[in-house]
Order: sequence, then C-alpha cells, then structure tokens
Amino acid sequence: MPRIALVTYDPRPEPSKDADLPVLAAALREAGADAQTVFWDAGDVDWAGYDLVLIRSTWDYSWRAAEFVAWAERCAKVTRLANPAEVVRWNTDKRYLGELAEAGVPVVPTRYLAPGDPADLPDDQEYVVKPTSGAGARYAARYTPGQHESAVRQLERMHAEGLTAMVQPYMRGIDAAGERALQFFGGRLLHASRKRAVLAPGTAFDAAKVAHPGLEPWTPTEAEHAVAERALAAVPDAPELLYARVDLVDGEDGQPRVMELELVEPNLFLFLHPGSLRPVVEAVLAAAGR
Repeated sequence: MPRIALVTYDPRPEPSKDADLPVLAAALREAGADAQTVFWDAGDVDWAGYDLVLIRSTWDYSWRAAEFVAWAERCAKVTRLANPAEVVRWNTDKRYLGELAEAGVPVVPTRYLAPGDPADLPDDQEYVVKPTSGAGARYAARYTPGQHESAVRQLERMHAEGLTAMVQPYMRGIDAAGERALQFFGGRLLHASRKRAVLAPGTAFDAAKVAHPGLEPWTPTEAEHAVAERALAAVPDAPELLYARVDLVDGEDGQPRVMELELVEPNLFLFLHPGSLRPVVEAVLAAAGR
C-alpha cells in the first residue's frame, strides 16, 4: 500500500477552494493507496514516511515563495517529490519566460522591473503589470497609456514589498479566443480547458479576481499542442515531469504563445473533465511505486 501525501494549503478560516482534492484522495484510496491530505507548512509531518509527496493546491505559496522553495528542497532530500524541487525552484519565478524565449519558444513578450528600476512603462499600447511570483491574478492589472500614474503606484507598492514586476503587452486575442490551458499528466496530454479574460479594464491590482471565468472544456489545435510540447521540452535540467499545465493565448499574428507554464500546483479541473480522474490516479500510483 503506497503512502501518498497530497499537499495543499491551510485555508482557515475559509473552506478550501480545491474541489479536486477530496475526489482525487478518495480515488487513490479506492485504488489501494494510503492517501492523506497534508498542509505543506505543517511543522509536525514526517515527509520521509511517504513514498510520494504530490504537490496539489499549495495556493498560498506565491506570498511565501522563498519559504515554499526551501520546504520543497528539504522534502526532496527524504522522499520523492512531484514535481521535483529543482523544477519548483525554477517555476516559482516567472522570469523563466525569458529563458523560454531564449530557447525559441513563442511566449508573451515580457520585461522585468526589479525594485530600484525606473518605471519604464509603455506609452503606445495597453499593457499588464503583475509580479514574477504570483498566482490567481494576484497583484495583476491591465492599463492604458493614460493610466500611467495608477500603474506607477502599483509598481511602487510591489517594489516596497520586494516584488519584481513583469510588464507585458495586453494580448488582445484573449478577448476573442480566450486563454487555453493544456494539462499534461504522466508525460501525456490529459485534457484542455479554455477561459475568458481575467483582467477587466479598471480593476485595481489589489482587488480580488475570478481566476477562471467562463471555464469550459477545449480541444486543442495542433499548433497549440506543438507550442506546449516545445515549452515543456525547454524546461532546464528537468527530470520527467509528473504534471504540467501550459497556458496559451494568441499573439497579434493569431498564433499561440505561452503566457504561463504551471509546474508547481496547477488546478487539474477534474470537475470539468471527470474522465481524466482514472489516468491521473494511474500516473500517481506509478510515480509512488518507483
């Protein structure tokens, strides 16, 4: 009976937002595993007692990125961690988009403004400002050139908190074609989903946002699948990834570009793709048995 830790966050006092977690835990137990839901920052967990520590919904990590990466590295020293700690370290900082671009992967054009850098913002197009460590559109907002002062205030707030900002053109294709998420598990395409644009005009960067508006199943095109595979192949020094999600939007040329590569704690959206539960369980059990 393999022992598997399904790692999540402590949502108290709110209920957990991970609808997939109890479903996955129950399916693993039914398949014969001892699957337990564990908070990543719980101080009394013997991680060495698990055959596999599977990161699932550690959705507070972006506020505590350094602490989270340190936990992943400690955990990986005593047991099998999925995804591996070196992947977690690389993927928690969205400056990886620059590395993907250098490797020839089509990505959303991105510049980075670290604390102390001048507020070099576009004056000829709509753009997005967000942190290099973020999830669920935290501290993300879109601006027109006429909203320069508001964007500068966001940069000042982020820099005061030690955050590096990303500046990207607003990809107008998302308003028509949405954002597509291609989910991989066990090295193969599992399913895909599409959602509407998250960032509405005029929404403050520190306002709560709906992370997955209008989510629906999606059949990826050959071009989308090819770009996703190129992005995953460009992950540096990566052993086999147990899971991955590649988020795509259309560029001005209508071709897919990588917006984000989610290798830490992507939502699986099993409630939208119930047929994917079985292959996920099989892949997790295989990983636990290695």
